Amino acid sequence: MKNKIIEYCLKKKGATKDYPFGFDPIVIKVAGKMFALIFDDKGEYSYINLKCDPVIADNLREQHDYVSPGYHMNKKHWNTITIGSTLLESDVFAMIDHSYDLVVQKLPKRLRESISEPN
Repeated sequence: MKNKIIEYCLKKKGATKDYPFGFDPIVIKVAGKMFALIFDDKGEYSYINLKCDPVIADNLREQHDYVSPGYHMNKKHWNTITIGSTLLESDVFAMIDHSYDLVVQKLPKRLRESISEPN
């Protein structure tokens, strides 16, 4: 599932892959701003950090065991999602969409208009 997630992130308009912290994590950015960090665990699972509205972030953490406060990130605005067997691909993709949209919304108008995706 990790490779599908990376592929999905990179299909976002303006998305680029970067390694600013070394080989791990893979950082996906739009206009130089991070919206996804994908960590490889040496065990059974991988993890993805995604930006999230604080109210939604709290709800997701309460509802799902696989969602926790962002690892090495601002815990109010980022979630860490454990990519494992109980997680639906569509749920991860929806969270990626939300993260991407939050980052794009904060970009200067000129950049936002040049990369915004129609919904």
